[in-house]
Amino acid sequence: MSSKGGGTALTRRNYRVGSDTPKATGIVNEKLLSDYLHHVFPSTKQGPALASLRKPLGFQDLGAHIERLLSEGEPTEDTRDQPIEGRLGPQTVVLDHTSGFEGLLFVDDDLLGVIGHSNFSSIRATTCVYKGKWAYEVLISSQGLMQIGWCTLNCRFNQEEGVGDTPDSYAYDGNRVRKWNVTTTNYGKSWAAGDIVSCLIDLDEATITFCLNGQSLGTAFTNIKMGPGIAYFPAISLSFKESVAFNFGSRPLRYPVEGYVPLQNPPTADLLKAHQLLGYVKNVISTIIDTQEERLVEKDCAAWRLHGEPTILITLAHIFNHFAPLMCKVYLVEDVLMNFLLAILEGGGAVDEHPLIQQLLDLFWLLMEDYEVNECLKQLMMSLLRAYRFSPIIPDLGFQIHYLRLTTAILRHEKSRKYLLITFDVLRSVVFFYIKTPLRVKEAGLEELIPTTWWPTRFDKEGKDEREPKDESADERLRRRAYERGCQRLKKRIEVVEELQVQILMLLLNNKDKGTGEASRYIFLNKFRKFLQENASNRGHPTALCPPEYMVCFLHRLITAVRMYWDEGKRKTPSSINSDEAYVPPQLFYNGKVDYFDLQRLGGLLSHLKKTLKDDLASKANIIIDPAEIQTTSMDDLDEDEESGAAQRPFGAVAMGGALARPSWLSSPTLGRANRFLSTAAVSLMTPRRPLAPPEKVKVRTLTVEQRTEEDIEGSHGNDGLLLGRPLVEPDQPIAEKSLLEIVDGIVMMYNLSVHQQLGKMVVVSDDVHEYAVALKDTEEKLARCPPRRADILDELQKSQKVFAEKLNHLSRRLAWINATIYSKEKMLDVYWLLRVCIRTIEHADNTGSLFAFAPEFYLNVAMNAYSALKNYFSPANSMEELPGYEETLTQLAAILAKHFADPRIVGTDIKDSLMQALASYVCYPQSLRAVERIPEEQQEPCPSLLLQRHMAELLSVDKEMAASFLNSVLNQLNWAFSEFIGMIQEIQQAAERPERNFVDTRQLKVCATCFDLSVSLLRVLEMTVTLVPEIFLDWSRPSAELLLRRLAQLLNQVLNRVTAERNLFDRVVNLRLPGLESVDHYPILVAVTGILVRILVDGERQGISRAASVLLSDPCFQLHSIQHLLGEGGDGSISTVAAALGKAAATTVTPVVGPLAAAIMTPTLPSSAAPGGTSPADHKHFSLHAYTDYISEEEQRKVERMLSFLTEESKQAAASTAPTSEEDLCPICYAHSISAIFKPCSHKSCKACINQHLMNNKDCFFCKATITGVEDYSKPAGSS
Repeated sequence: MSSKGGGTALTRRNYRVGSDTPKATGIVNEKLLSDYLHHVFPSTKQGPALASLRKPLGFQDLGAHIERLLSEGEPTEDTRDQPIEGRLGPQTVVLDHTSGFEGLLFVDDDLLGVIGHSNFSSIRATTCVYKGKWAYEVLISSQGLMQIGWCTLNCRFNQEEGVGDTPDSYAYDGNRVRKWNVTTTNYGKSWAAGDIVSCLIDLDEATITFCLNGQSLGTAFTNIKMGPGIAYFPAISLSFKESVAFNFGSRPLRYPVEGYVPLQNPPTADLLKAHQLLGYVKNVISTIIDTQEERLVEKDCAAWRLHGEPTILITLAHIFNHFAPLMCKVYLVEDVLMNFLLAILEGGGAVDEHPLIQQLLDLFWLLMEDYEVNECLKQLMMSLLRAYRFSPIIPDLGFQIHYLRLTTAILRHEKSRKYLLITFDVLRSVVFFYIKTPLRVKEAGLEELIPTTWWPTRFDKEGKDEREPKDESADERLRRRAYERGCQRLKKRIEVVEELQVQILMLLLNNKDKGTGEASRYIFLNKFRKFLQENASNRGHPTALCPPEYMVCFLHRLITAVRMYWDEGKRKTPSSINSDEAYVPPQLFYNGKVDYFDLQRLGGLLSHLKKTLKDDLASKANIIIDPAEIQTTSMDDLDEDEESGAAQRPFGAVAMGGALARPSWLSSPTLGRANRFLSTAAVSLMTPRRPLAPPEKVKVRTLTVEQRTEEDIEGSHGNDGLLLGRPLVEPDQPIAEKSLLEIVDGIVMMYNLSVHQQLGKMVVVSDDVHEYAVALKDTEEKLARCPPRRADILDELQKSQKVFAEKLNHLSRRLAWINATIYSKEKMLDVYWLLRVCIRTIEHADNTGSLFAFAPEFYLNVAMNAYSALKNYFSPANSMEELPGYEETLTQLAAILAKHFADPRIVGTDIKDSLMQALASYVCYPQSLRAVERIPEEQQEPCPSLLLQRHMAELLSVDKEMAASFLNSVLNQLNWAFSEFIGMIQEIQQAAERPERNFVDTRQLKVCATCFDLSVSLLRVLEMTVTLVPEIFLDWSRPSAELLLRRLAQLLNQVLNRVTAERNLFDRVVNLRLPGLESVDHYPILVAVTGILVRILVDGERQGISRAASVLLSDPCFQLHSIQHLLGEGGDGSISTVAAALGKAAATTVTPVVGPLAAAIMTPTLPSSAAPGGTSPADHKHFSLHAYTDYISEEEQRKVERMLSFLTEESKQAAASTAPTSEEDLCPICYAHSISAIFKPCSHKSCKACINQHLMNNKDCFFCKATITGVEDYSKPAGSS
């Protein structure tokens, strides 16, 4: 009998046989029936010898017989309701949400799950104990700061003090690995999300013990306070966003400890009944009635089928009359039913080789009431979810595989699958697609799986790992290969779990199972959209979001399943495209069929786009928007502004009176208002096949995600479904099943929501391996150099070496797991596929012209972020160069960045900034730079490369006004950035000099480093500009040329003086070696300044050199010793032979100036000879560009020498020719220079430096406020005194 029989009238009550049943039934004869029933329902009190004397048993007596058998194991009335000694409180133990808490918390509907929502919240249970040995379990959902244990009623907690911080409370903290009772000491092991903590209290011996995943951590506390009035409650304190779930005994304890009992009594009587009734079911399915030979035959229950024999059905109906109510209780479902179903699959083999589970589910739907089977399935799936999520990691992942196989078997049952899709929150099922990373390598068995560890030991000049070291020793090669074999073994075992997870998704995405109603895929799709809506609309409240580590795994499994279905459709419809060419058609963005919630569009607000582009929609996409609909949508937007305030407000906030909705990944489905389908507009075709009446328009507009049907998605009878409104430029070609297009759109949204962030977060393990490897290599080198007589130093170095090696052994095994689950080749191909989907989608949307504005911003974000992830996160384990067609993809992405970073159709400032930054980064690396150069010329935009520098030079040369504006902007930003940097390092130095202990804010350090990097980058921009178009500064026939040169000289002198002065602020901060300020050093900023000076003082024409030298020397800030400092002259009095540090860009070669625009300059690693005695050349006494010979050519060295000689000679001549100046001839503004300029028309005077600086921001005279129309040179008349 198939699962369709769930609607039959043959419920368990209809199978009862009355007393008027004839002696010889149409089922089997009376004797055979009696033998069968006695075999199925054996009496525990009858021995084999009395079997021949037993009474005949028929259906009319079966009910009483079963009740008699079940009553034999029930406890007596006297013992059933007696309270248990040593415990006070209600029998059902939950968290005390009425009076036993402090702070703000989210508590689950069953009052067992809790999430902290304030600084340090506390809550206790409703039941306490004062005598005996008790236990409860805590399921750790996040590994942050929590203190779990016991407290008395006298404990008073607050936002700073929680469990363990008061005299009568005791706690274990696995985040900091400590125990707490007012004071704190080291204890236990660190916990991770997915662990289970057992809390044990022995009130007979006055001790408290904790266990982690069943392993005792030892006795934590002895001689705890006891006596009259002292009773202990389970309690927890947890910080913001941390979450746990308690098990006081409502479910079987995962790790029961002998001698300790759970706080809540297990349902012993019901447990006995359930096991007894399940035994009767097993007897039925393992017994066959041979009516021809009138005997019973034993048979393997795995081959049992529900064929509809009346005798068996009526027998099972009697059993389920008692069994079905018990299966609504979570304890019995988990302890009895789940274990029974798991035992069926223990034999191994494919899931579809075990049809018994399908037959049993058919039986459940046939013989149980709908509400009973619904509750049973819900509790069964919740038990499986908890079991999967909190199972320990073992080498073969056996626990995870076991639970996933049963989940797959249940979901193979069509009716059960659809029920679970409808009622079971999709966000919960995401847990089934997560593979957690073990925090404790040893317990996960990775030492046995990967016995040999390896890590990079050779690094290039920038400190990066060399992918294929040429001089790898034989021992290193053997270790690396052994490590790689271990990683492959681990990967194969993880792939088994991933295949099962994909099978589950394949079942959920089945669109052919229409026998019992709507296909599974369309139910899943609507739930999936709701899941995306919840995560997109709760970005400001992380507690309500799906954890990003879950989202990463879910995304990869979903991509695999979707591509399998996509390619299957391609085989059936050869004219459609395959998954390698997948994209999302642009009509999804404007036809209102897909809800994008409140996510930003490229062109702004959706309501604004509907009003301004309604004519374009009509002409290009054949869509008309009703004017009344536009007005209604606008009013809705105004209403929504008051409710949401911003795109970040959670959905449940309004309906719940300001309270935030519970996160559904821990609690029941979120309660809140019905979310309107905000993106839907009432649309109609200009030439409709059937008229759309006004009621239908209203229906389309108010259609919620849950109400959509297959026809709304796939379309039928001339209805294009999701592809309504195909633009004329789009090819009239089938793409794929339309439901798959929406899922792909959702996958892109998922990546934007949190997947990219998580990919970047997990790279920290690889970074840690690199840092420890560098530290270990450095320690080994010190050991080799350490003299044998310094035994004390040798001992310390050997201890450090051991610590680093142990840490690397642990991290390398953990990294193997992360590489297999997150950064494998297959995962890289998934992200690459997603990148190509976004590129093709953007290209198709761009072809629609003005309708491109409807595209969501996240498509551009994902395209940029996916490329960044492929380049930065997946290497060096996997290289982007190995991806198929990656050069073409890079070129396509480059074309998108170059075309759209100044696209007027894009109005969002954030996305425009992101495009600009992405383009700037794109041109800083050889491969992506070559991709930019491959863009068709009409799409190219100015950016520094060999090919495009010519365009930039031409533009700056021809457009003089734009060139002046551009350089003024760069100089203004440089002035601001360097001034901010100097101000910040002054604060840092002051903090460091205070006698009391001070901590510099890490955010301040980061901003300081950013200002320094920005200053260096702007100097490199100026270096590039003066190299490409020196006449902007040196050709004084151009407007503003002299002004720009004076401003440039002023800023260069300021930078040189600040950085090169002896014992200056810059030196002191650099020598502090503060973490976060690693990029702040002399080299990057001085080489940029030197490059500019060399270009204008050495490589230019004679007239230009003369003008540059005159302006530079006339600046009051000029100091010759700052130039000499570059050459190390301050140290030994000799001029060293050094180079101008142009990064080889300012030289007259054809090398491209790539670095200035986007990349912070890496400070090169100096050779050991450059720093004798361990003193860094960055020290002001020893700094010399001579130390950087790897980066400076001999030709550049000679140019710097000529520059210094030239400036030395020019400064001597200037000093000799300068006559004493009277006070009347000095500039009345600065009193540093002689008067050299006269203003027109007012004839007031000042020096050129002051007036030029003033005219940058103001055109009024210093003195009379008249508008200055011109500035002329002024020289004192001869003979005047």
